[in-house]
Amino acid sequence: MSDWVPTTCMRCAVGCGHLQRGADIGSGIDVVRGDAAHPVNQGLACERGVSETADPDGDWLTRPMVRRDGELVSTTWDVALAEAAEAFRQVDGEEVAVLGSGQQTNEAAYALGKLARGGFGTRYYDANTTLCMASAVTAYYQAFGSDAPPCSYDDIPEAETHVIWGANPAVAHPVMFRWIRQAANEEGVELLVVDPVETDSAEAADAHVAPEPGQDLALSRAVLSRLVETDRIDEAFVAEATEGFDELRESLPEVETAAAEAGVSVEAVERLAAAFDRDALCYWGMGVNQHVQGTELSRSLIDLCLATGNVEPGSGPFSLTGQANSMGTRVCSCKGSWPGQRPFADPDERETVAETWDVPVERLPPDPGPGPVGMAEAMGEEVEVAYTVATNPVAGMPDAGAVREAFEDTFVVAQDAFHTETTELADVVLPAATWGESEGTAMNMERTVSRVRAATEAPSGVRTDLRIIATLGARLFPDLFDDADPAPETLFEEFSALTAGTDADVSGITYDRLDEVKAVRWPAPDADANGGYRYYEGADAADGDGTEDDVAADGDDGESWTFATPTGRAQFSTGNQGELPEPPGEEYPLTLTTARESDGYNTGVRSRDVEDPDPVVARINPETVADSPVDDGSIVVESRRGAASATVEEDPAVPEGMVWLPIHHPATNRLTIDALDPQSKEPNFKQCAVRLVAPSPSVAAEQDVPASADD
Repeated sequence: MSDWVPTTCMRCAVGCGHLQRGADIGSGIDVVRGDAAHPVNQGLACERGVSETADPDGDWLTRPMVRRDGELVSTTWDVALAEAAEAFRQVDGEEVAVLGSGQQTNEAAYALGKLARGGFGTRYYDANTTLCMASAVTAYYQAFGSDAPPCSYDDIPEAETHVIWGANPAVAHPVMFRWIRQAANEEGVELLVVDPVETDSAEAADAHVAPEPGQDLALSRAVLSRLVETDRIDEAFVAEATEGFDELRESLPEVETAAAEAGVSVEAVERLAAAFDRDALCYWGMGVNQHVQGTELSRSLIDLCLATGNVEPGSGPFSLTGQANSMGTRVCSCKGSWPGQRPFADPDERETVAETWDVPVERLPPDPGPGPVGMAEAMGEEVEVAYTVATNPVAGMPDAGAVREAFEDTFVVAQDAFHTETTELADVVLPAATWGESEGTAMNMERTVSRVRAATEAPSGVRTDLRIIATLGARLFPDLFDDADPAPETLFEEFSALTAGTDADVSGITYDRLDEVKAVRWPAPDADANGGYRYYEGADAADGDGTEDDVAADGDDGESWTFATPTGRAQFSTGNQGELPEPPGEEYPLTLTTARESDGYNTGVRSRDVEDPDPVVARINPETVADSPVDDGSIVVESRRGAASATVEEDPAVPEGMVWLPIHHPATNRLTIDALDPQSKEPNFKQCAVRLVAPSPSVAAEQDVPASADD
């Protein structure tokens, strides 16, 4: 019988420790369970993390493929890699687009960034994490000078109120939600949920506040305005540790006006204000980030924490990350900053990276690039070859019909463990190992690094992400990649050394240390450090992560804070509610929103049939259904960009005038709009205008443009 192998679950960003056992015959995982010795989850595990690790339902890729006469055919690794390398050689490096993923290990993500930035020198490099976390990332940098939440899971049992805003952790992060519910069940502790939909999380809450879709910024400003007018601001903390509050105070709307704009009562505003007047943790997710004002909205939630002094243990702003290694992608992949959050445009930091990689600094691109949507828009023009790794942009990007056309006009090298809409149209397909078959590390949403281990050999025709990336790198840039099959530990040591002295310092973490203690939270600048609450120093500055240039702000009770901003103080913001990019109107009278399902993984490639997916299920309020041409439970959902046939599920939890579709289904993003937050480049997935029309032979599920749409 195979031995139990400890690893990290790669299903979501909670970062649970798992024990896995490989099959006794052949390859594959036989059994998976929670690891009671892991400090993150202490043995807890959710069903979907266990089942999708041991037995995913996706269509596995088992051999490399190349396109011949319009069809994908199996081939050898030598042929597939040679064709991919030749496609890259035929164009300038700036004409190559590379799209990574929050599903890679840190080591593979770092190698991919090194290839993209130090090899090709392209600015057209990003990861699918920008589609879900970029607004929160931008907000953290602007408010605190550094990315990532200041708080951690340790703060959950200490908080007096838990405010979940635009997230549904009951579905997306089941183990974490169990901790939140346990904490909220204590006497005097409350759980409040802000969401237009009565989600599973809202059903478990003490109060549910339902703003109009997309009007969350009006609501958050109403709450802050209420705190101001009732003298519930932590004036001592604001004066000692922050900047910009006077400007924010002057910009705030009247409570009644903002509440009306948000579509809620003043009583609901007061309920939220009272929550922030206690030790509050504020969690948020895609309902906040995926908005044209996602950065401003994220900052407004941080503002609420700052104004009430909720930036200390047992409180704080806590963005909920979706993909298992989204945090690692932010720290080490070079997509928006250099490793360790080194500023991308800083000449000294660029010199440091170029010297480490032994490449001319002029090869590094001048800016991080236009984001995934801008990358797709450049295909067929500035971009001639695209390389995707562990991501499915043809289904996962907004306005997916236009994205498909862009990829069809480009030579595509697609690397994945499963058959996807992107591999379906690729010119070269490279089959990659998946969970349980790869070695490396991952970082969870609370900054904790832990090992990812293989319990079984990958099938003979499959290679790890890291090996594939390094092999291509060695063929194209042998001075940059001197080993076509490097040990993951070697890559970890390289990128961790680059983080030394930075805000996201992991240089004190080693594989040997992780083997001993299983998980370490950054900042960890030495072998004994384990990051605590960021910015808050209290009576002992050893737990802080400020730099020598930071200014300590001392409160009246001796507490102190250091932030990574130029002045050492946290920054308030002044954004207020703006217009939605596509509000409902006479022609398209309903609002489409998208969200996660418990059994769907990203674009569903581990849990559905790519060749013949079931119709998408549209959750619609019974009153809205009664006014629509539903035919035997079927309907067609149309936007200005596309149409999708759907099965209707009548659901009073969805407000009237809204259509709810799962983000995992490939039909959903035919409808969504590609409007972006101008600061984060994150798309506005959560609201666009749609209408319901009767099914007919002329409007099928696979069509990309509605028959009755405007020219």
